[in-house]
Amino acid sequence: MQILDATAAHAPGITVIYNHAVQHTTAIWNERTVDACDRRAWIADRHDHGFPVLVAVDRADGGTGEGADDVLGYATYGPWRPHDGYRHTVEHSVYVREGLQGRGTGTALLGALVDRARAQGIHVMIAGVDASNEGSVRLHERLGFEQTGLLREVGTKFGDWLDLAFLQLILEPGGAAGPSAAIQGESSGIRTAPVTLPRA
Repeated sequence: MQILDATAAHAPGITVIYNHAVQHTTAIWNERTVDACDRRAWIADRHDHGFPVLVAVDRADGGTGEGADDVLGYATYGPWRPHDGYRHTVEHSVYVREGLQGRGTGTALLGALVDRARAQGIHVMIAGVDASNEGSVRLHERLGFEQTGLLREVGTKFGDWLDLAFLQLILEPGGAAGPSAAIQGESSGIRTAPVTLPRA
């Protein structure tokens, strides 16, 4: 397994994972499936705003890691909220292909995403997780996240009300909150204006 920056070629694999989560789980609180063209545009939009999309791929048997069956999972982050004061904070998500949970793919993706956030000068990472998703909660806690909030019945899917748990990791505790590295220069790669909110 390798962790790579996603390209347009990984869109079909990401689409399979996304649509399964939409149709069968509460990991994504959307009810509409997408096609590979939609995910290619989503990847490009994330990259245009300086946000990463990482994929875990299987390059066994000399494969390229770009086939739909080669993408084992993906992870990304984007703006927490669109206002300037939140520019040091991101909201992230991690998805693993059905049947591969519990094999370390999610841990590898989230660990790589945390490393990328540190490299970009991000101060806080936040995950919004279905509170009943114990696997995702445990994954985040293993990497140092702590649950800092719980919103009751703010979502719905499959005819049920869903509670939303927030898990947070402060990457650089303490210190002064100076100008965002993204505003100061190109070192972070994040472009803060204009800010759009790409679909998860």
